[in-house]
Amino acid sequence: MFTDKARIYVRGGKGGDGMLGFRREKYVPRGGPSGGDGGRGGSVILLADANINTLVDFRYKRKFEASPGGRGGTSNCFGAAAPDIVIKVPIGTIVYDEKTETPLSDLKEHGQEFIVARGGRGGRGNAKFADSVNRAPAFAEKGEPGESRWVRLELKLLADVGLIGYPSVGKSSIIARVSAAKPEIAAYHFTTLSPVLGVVSMGDDASFVLADIPGLIEGAHSGAGLGHDFLRHIERTRVLIHVVDASGLEGRDPIDDFEKINEELALYSEQLAARPQLVAANKMDLPQAKEHYARLSSYVGAKGRAILPVSAASGEGLPELMRRAWDALKDAPAMPLAVCPSALPEEDGDAFAVRREDDGTFCVTGRNIEKLVAMTDFANDEGLRRFQRIWRRIGIEDALRARGIKEGDSVRIADMVFDFAD
Repeated sequence: MFTDKARIYVRGGKGGDGMLGFRREKYVPRGGPSGGDGGRGGSVILLADANINTLVDFRYKRKFEASPGGRGGTSNCFGAAAPDIVIKVPIGTIVYDEKTETPLSDLKEHGQEFIVARGGRGGRGNAKFADSVNRAPAFAEKGEPGESRWVRLELKLLADVGLIGYPSVGKSSIIARVSAAKPEIAAYHFTTLSPVLGVVSMGDDASFVLADIPGLIEGAHSGAGLGHDFLRHIERTRVLIHVVDASGLEGRDPIDDFEKINEELALYSEQLAARPQLVAANKMDLPQAKEHYARLSSYVGAKGRAILPVSAASGEGLPELMRRAWDALKDAPAMPLAVCPSALPEEDGDAFAVRREDDGTFCVTGRNIEKLVAMTDFANDEGLRRFQRIWRRIGIEDALRARGIKEGDSVRIADMVFDFAD
């Protein structure tokens, strides 16, 4: 089953907790702190694989959560790092952050990787907090939470040449003739419901990928039928072969077909409409096609398009059509790709915001303060005092006072709720 869209939840593993420990050896007085750091949590990685051509597996498994890192040990031993989860996806998969609709990565090459959810770093053991003032810290950090998000995967086929046109004009018959692809061929509309890829050999180890795009209909640009689903796969192609039924046996005029399909392309994307396009006048083995061809050829030529008479049934004209497509590829512009940020924008780590909720609770949000809450052991007095020092240093207490907080009011940071006290 061909599936070109999927929605999945990914979460990196939590970092391992740091260790609270002290050296306790005979003949080593005041051995000092020896708690080691926790191990890094596993990350979730997307891997482009040429052996996969559909996102159908994500219909049955939608959540991918990496394992947490190991806890730090005594004697300054580090915790074990957790293994990463590697998820294979087809080449041509674009990854979108569902919350922001931002494209995060365009996986366009075999073996290309993208870390979609990083694992959290391990918490520091108490040995890391020793200094000249506090030589025996009695607290350690918890592990950092891993990243988590819902992402949308969208597959856009990576093909050099795309066959487009109305249903039942002979696109599937053409790709079956010129490549080893075996699409379903039958005498009814929408026999092909998903794109089919075939490799066309041009000799001397030269070849290109040809895509049979399911038939378009009027209104496809606005989503009529499966318009957006089909048009999306044409976006990657560098050259288009517009197949027209020159016989008119479906009750449509070939010139009208030519105009309407090009109008749908232009309404969907001006860049797509400007793509190099060859017109294949198909079914030339029928007498009706011969009657229409002169008029169709004259009209298409006046539009600046090259037209070639072909017959998918007999194979006549198809070698020349493929040769012209190959020649057009040599001068065609590079394949359009999704514009993804080279890196996510950096934010001020100590920045925070304070808002008052309807129930009177003061809510504090900010990357570093939320991370600090997650990594602090509030059951440990020294850990709590460290949290309070950082809280004051970055200005949260002053900001709360400026917003009118009073003794006993509730303050929420991430999943923790505190009572404010002077």
